[in-house]
Amino acid sequence: MAASDPRPAAAGATAVPAAAHIDDDLTQAMQAWRRDFHRHPELGHQEHRTAARVAELLRSWGIAVHEGYGGSTGVIGVLDGRLGTGPTLGLRADMDALPMPDAGTHGHRSIHDGIAHACGHDGHTAILLGAACHLAAKPDFAGRVVFIFQPAEEPLTGARALVEAGLFRDFPCDEVYGLHNNNCIGPGQAGVRTGAILSACDLFEIEIRGVGSHAAMPHRANDPIVTGAALVQSLQSVISRNVNPFDTAVLSVCQFQAGSAINVIADRAVLRGTVRTLSREAQSLVLSRLRDLCDGTARSYGCEVEFRHLLSSPPTVNQAGPVEHVKRAAAAVLGAGQVVDPVTPLMASEDFAYLLDHCPGAYFFLGHDGLTCHHPEFDFDDTLLAQGAAIFVTLVQQRLAA
Repeated sequence: MAASDPRPAAAGATAVPAAAHIDDDLTQAMQAWRRDFHRHPELGHQEHRTAARVAELLRSWGIAVHEGYGGSTGVIGVLDGRLGTGPTLGLRADMDALPMPDAGTHGHRSIHDGIAHACGHDGHTAILLGAACHLAAKPDFAGRVVFIFQPAEEPLTGARALVEAGLFRDFPCDEVYGLHNNNCIGPGQAGVRTGAILSACDLFEIEIRGVGSHAAMPHRANDPIVTGAALVQSLQSVISRNVNPFDTAVLSVCQFQAGSAINVIADRAVLRGTVRTLSREAQSLVLSRLRDLCDGTARSYGCEVEFRHLLSSPPTVNQAGPVEHVKRAAAAVLGAGQVVDPVTPLMASEDFAYLLDHCPGAYFFLGHDGLTCHHPEFDFDDTLLAQGAAIFVTLVQQRLAA
């Protein structure tokens, strides 16, 4: 598949389309959809109500719909332009919420205890719906748009499920694009960069099995807490003494669980944590050193130490050509001075990375004012709805100009 412009320049081609305008009626509709999704959040692979509403709206606009894609709740919409054949662009939004309380006080706070749209996926879904509505009403482009409404981004399993189900076989795309709200850049700005924009994510669990005993007789024990404490200390050297200083990586042990009584030496301890890396090389190196240190600690302390790799996703890596296309569309909508390139990458992770592993594309940020994602009072900034939809539509119009 082409990495930048899959079409040869056409003689006498028309001028690059100007920025799309999202009218007030559609903006109000997007806000209503977004707040409805916020009130009815659903966890990954359980987005049944959300997916049904998305499919209903797409069909009402004459867009071909494929439901239940990827074995769960994925929704794929397909729209062909009326100006003839051309490239195919994929536009993606994530639909799932987080397993956490919604502490907001607004009228559209979650009605489900312990589930909240605290990351902005309600907004992403509304943005892509707005873009789909606008393009369906005015399909003045040459080519095809594939609208990808993805489940289960938060557990980092939804995009992979779509790819493994044959997303790019059934709906071949020349390029694919996605976005996310980000308060690390200012309101009214878009941020993008070539290369890694978000980190890989690897979750791990380490079980240490020793010998328990009475706390007053430690010589009869093989204390897994002592072994675990030594291992936690050793792990701190993985980044500082193994990863290239010009690369970036984070290793955090976030759980250390052992024991049930204050006067009993436990026979088992469990460590859990995460690794974040911006390159595949650093990702592979850190995971290898983790395993080595577990093996060495087991030999040194005489405990059994088992390393379990629970989950892995790659870094989100943008290609140069699609980045330029995002910049051009965002500049048309927001103004040239409002595009931040290169934006500072985040050590958060995104399973959009799996889509970029199989198709050229770019992931970009929309700046917003307010709380950081995953805060219990987080609520998506509705001023981003028209901006995001306009950028998506402008991107389509510019890339698929006849």
